[in-house]
Amino acid sequence: MNETIARRLTGLAGIATAAAFIVEVPLYFIYSGPPPDSNVLARLLIGIFALAFLIVWVTAFRELVKEADPAYEWVGTMAFATGLVYATITLVSSGLEAGAVIVADHPIDPTITVNGTYLLYGAIGRLMLALLLTAVGYGIDRTKLLPRWTGRSAFVLAGVNLVFVPSLFFGNTPAHFYAANGWGTTALMGAIFSYWMLALGISTYRSATRRAPAGSPAVKH
Repeated sequence: MNETIARRLTGLAGIATAAAFIVEVPLYFIYSGPPPDSNVLARLLIGIFALAFLIVWVTAFRELVKEADPAYEWVGTMAFATGLVYATITLVSSGLEAGAVIVADHPIDPTITVNGTYLLYGAIGRLMLALLLTAVGYGIDRTKLLPRWTGRSAFVLAGVNLVFVPSLFFGNTPAHFYAANGWGTTALMGAIFSYWMLALGISTYRSATRRAPAGSPAVKH
């Protein structure tokens, strides 16, 4: 895979990931009480697709770093590995929630009822995402493959995620900002990551056009 193709694939995967997450997050705030099964299953399905796109993104990012500077391939591999771990634990959380909703004979709020997901969505997810963002930021900073703001913003967002790791000590009320499953720990951080990913995806895709050789289809486009 050459660098131009790697940039395009990484950019498109990032945009697709962000778009799915951006659609998913508001679905958590439509109902004040236990939501209907259709709402829960719809948002989980969208989230599953978002995580599938995320797996494509971390895979493409690893190739992009390798093409930009082979000396930092290990950084791309770290981003790839932590991205897979993050996607896996979030998929497990989604499966636990979906299973509980499907078998329940009345509407339930899985963010409260399915207590096995508290740490997966919360502290564990925040730590894994912080590691992913740190690797991405370092890879961008060392290889200069994207504008400086993309790497710096990745470091800032990684630090913010780390702040929420101790939230596991603060209960399980979703309406509370800093709880194990609180809206700050889960929904807010997910929304911020989504829009950051959208900006990063657009920047990455546009960089493929800027770097394409003269006379190539990308330049003509």
